[in-house]
Amino acid sequence: MQLLIVAVVFAAGLALAFAAFNFFGVKKMPEGTEKMSEIASAIRVGANAFIAYEYKILYLVVAIVAVIMAVVTTWHAAVALVIGSVMSGCAGFVGMKIATYANVRVSNTARETRNIGKTVKIAFKGGSVMGLCVGGFAMLGLFLVYVIFGLGLGQVHVTEASYTNFLGLSFIPFTMTLSGYALGCSIVAMFNRVGGGIYTKAADMGADLVGKTEAHIPEDDPRNPATIADNVGDNVGDVAGLGSDLLESFVGAISSGIILAYHMFLQSNALNFGMTQEMLEKCILFPLIFVSIGLVACCIGVASLLFKRKMSENPHRELNGATYVAAGLTIALGFVASFFLFKGEDTTILKNALGFKVGGLSPWIAATIGVISGVVIGMMAEYYTSADFNPTRKLSHASVEGTALTITQGLALGMKSCMAPCIILAAGIILSHMVSGMYGVSMAALGMLSFVAATVSVDTYGPISDNAGGIAEMSGLDPEVRRITDTLDSVGNTTAAIGKGFAIGSGALAALALMISYLYSFNEAGTDLVLNMMKPMILAGAIAGAALPFLFSGMLIEAVAKAARKMVDEVRRQFKMYPGILDGTEKPDYKTCISISSKGAIGEMKVPSLLAIVVPVGCGFLFGPEFVGGLIIGSTLAAIMIAIFCGNAGGAWDNGKKYIEAGGVEGQGKGTPTHDAAVVGDTVGDPLKDTVGPCLDIFIKIMSTVSLVAVPVFAKFNVVDLIARLING
Repeated sequence: MQLLIVAVVFAAGLALAFAAFNFFGVKKMPEGTEKMSEIASAIRVGANAFIAYEYKILYLVVAIVAVIMAVVTTWHAAVALVIGSVMSGCAGFVGMKIATYANVRVSNTARETRNIGKTVKIAFKGGSVMGLCVGGFAMLGLFLVYVIFGLGLGQVHVTEASYTNFLGLSFIPFTMTLSGYALGCSIVAMFNRVGGGIYTKAADMGADLVGKTEAHIPEDDPRNPATIADNVGDNVGDVAGLGSDLLESFVGAISSGIILAYHMFLQSNALNFGMTQEMLEKCILFPLIFVSIGLVACCIGVASLLFKRKMSENPHRELNGATYVAAGLTIALGFVASFFLFKGEDTTILKNALGFKVGGLSPWIAATIGVISGVVIGMMAEYYTSADFNPTRKLSHASVEGTALTITQGLALGMKSCMAPCIILAAGIILSHMVSGMYGVSMAALGMLSFVAATVSVDTYGPISDNAGGIAEMSGLDPEVRRITDTLDSVGNTTAAIGKGFAIGSGALAALALMISYLYSFNEAGTDLVLNMMKPMILAGAIAGAALPFLFSGMLIEAVAKAARKMVDEVRRQFKMYPGILDGTEKPDYKTCISISSKGAIGEMKVPSLLAIVVPVGCGFLFGPEFVGGLIIGSTLAAIMIAIFCGNAGGAWDNGKKYIEAGGVEGQGKGTPTHDAAVVGDTVGDPLKDTVGPCLDIFIKIMSTVSLVAVPVFAKFNVVDLIARLING
């Protein structure tokens, strides 16, 4: 156990120290001209105002949920929930702050050096703060939960449902505490992703539809009143939201493995498979040691790019290099950890009790399968969304024939792109289960996210580069600067699509592991875990669950459309009432547009954000645990498809537009009908790739976590069972 504490503290401390080093390293760089500083300051003020207002509502919800948890579950879980929400909130806030400092420094570096390689370094340095904070704060929170509750209160050694609350419900203390921590991270992720997603896309759509297609002014033109709001949105949605999202995925993957280990221990004891307390402790240790190794590997991967002497002119290759260094080191060092941790254990017991078919190396092999699956899914996302490949280029050429065919071709691309990642996911589930049982499926999810700090660093690089391009345009810097930032931004769109592929893949695997723990929670130890889909109650739950992601997605798109409609009206009003805006003699009113996005996001985010919490709990108290089991299965399957479709279709529309702007379609360019059609396609794709897709992986994980937390309650108290007891006398 001392080894675990040292490993976790060292990894978290190293990551947060490196993040602080990069934060202040970026902040001390010059901002550039007075105009650049003025614009950057306006973006910073808008982002700070929104996140402060959102967090007031968020932590009110956290307080309410914590009180409910303290009453119906355990007070330990309630405290852990607050710790999780603070860690996730800190990661999102720090990431947003550095993004609002880094954006103008990236523009200025491009202005001063005219060098893509040097500019990439600054954008990635800013992004690395977010990535390292995600891993660092997640591990810091886990350390606090483990030391305070696991060791301090002795929960880690308690394997029976020994804690009984005043409602008479019994729980395994540490699994419930860990579930509370994961739920706290999930609530913050949902609010940041939904609120930020609505904000950024309302501003983006308003700016594009009026500025580009009606007024025919460039993207991020200072004459467009919605440009500052658009740039603010990149920071609150694509940075703060992204960081909280993947921190929640990271914690969920770790928690699912540890919780599953406890339930498998109880199952082993009931069936006399011989799993010992020491073996349980090792199954708890492995996920924490593996992610600690991964976090240290990410620090090395990030450093390999930041301290590289000679950068190439290919940003994508450099960013991939940092990710592959982190992934490779994680696999190599993970082998060592697995070998020594499980060395000397009885292979027969490992096989019977845990499903380890290759002895002590089984969990490492499963985690490696997850790493490889994540990389392959990322490559597939790149193939479908990058202008370097045929699908997006074909989509660009469809714009020559008008808006309708642009939309049609993009829909076809998104739908076709679902098949290959799902095959990889299915293969990953089968192979990891064959090697290491259900614990292996959880480790595969962990493998996908073990180098999350590197993937988030690369992902955050995108919105920072996008903001840098906007500042360059609004500051009137020469076209060469904008060409450099556009190159970085185009790569950022592809890295974002790759990151979303990682998130939904790991989310699906983690949800499956949590589902097994869910089944263990209301079934007697030693019984077969069967969710019979032919039972009417379970099938009904699956059908209702499959519809939920569509309802959730529709609510989000409608929320974006409502806010965007107000933004479009405001931009049109300003252009009509103040004609001097377009000829540069009058300044637009940016503050009103920021206010529209803020009010729209805060007003529209509440119902969809709470849907994932209220529905499984409400259905549980009405119909019981089997219905909720079907609900989770149906929601997970539907959400995977919709999320992949949304991410890839939206990314392809965006990069298809940029391919036209870069002269990829001969004789076409900005201001042509072909470009107008591509802009409309991009606008349709915006809420799909940046609002719906990213929120769905949180949706399924928060449903699984909430259900796992609440099932001990609604398994005993639900309307269906009450009616059955009354009927049967």
